[in-house]
Amino acid sequence: MPLELFFKGLILGFSIAAPVGPIGVLCIRRTLADGRGVGFVSGLGAATADAFYGAVAAFGLTLISDFLQGQTTWLRVVGGAFLIYLGARTFLTKPKEVKKSQSPSDDQRPPDHKTTRLLGAFLSTLGLTITNPATILSFTIMFAGVIGGSSRDVGSAGSLVTGVFAGSAMWWLTLSVGIGLIRSKFDTPMMQWVNRLSGAILIVFGVIVMVSVFAR
Repeated sequence: MPLELFFKGLILGFSIAAPVGPIGVLCIRRTLADGRGVGFVSGLGAATADAFYGAVAAFGLTLISDFLQGQTTWLRVVGGAFLIYLGARTFLTKPKEVKKSQSPSDDQRPPDHKTTRLLGAFLSTLGLTITNPATILSFTIMFAGVIGGSSRDVGSAGSLVTGVFAGSAMWWLTLSVGIGLIRSKFDTPMMQWVNRLSGAILIVFGVIVMVSVFAR
């Protein structure tokens, strides 16, 4: 049973992550600008948030669920504002010059800089995804159909949540590797347009979130 639930969670996680939204735009842009490692780690931030909300739903942690859903407005305001900030910063970012003698995947920066950049990529997408506590309700509904309302044992819930994380991570790996394969074809002028387009999209997503909050 746990193995079966793991594979069901795998499918759920993949299908939840696959639709292209603001996290997908960030992942694609970061993969093109900084390589597939940064793109994949960005996706892992979202996968971690999905697993967290999945765990809250699967294990029936109503205290956490009620608290987060009670803070939905403020969390969405923070998320929307952060999206607008990231969008503006991305729009104004000047792409790195890529020398013809250097592969786009080469990175001569020191290890501590790379670590900081990876951590920042992970935390930014984790924060963006975690600011949508309505996800708990979605997972609760989906998990009820998969596990059944009467089954709340640790093994079943744990297998399902692990599968969700693995499925989501699988999608982000697929996306980052796929985009990484065409990265070498993007020169500096093209990356400038990528920055502007992705920045504009992120700003639009952020504005939509803010409007949805204050229009209630």
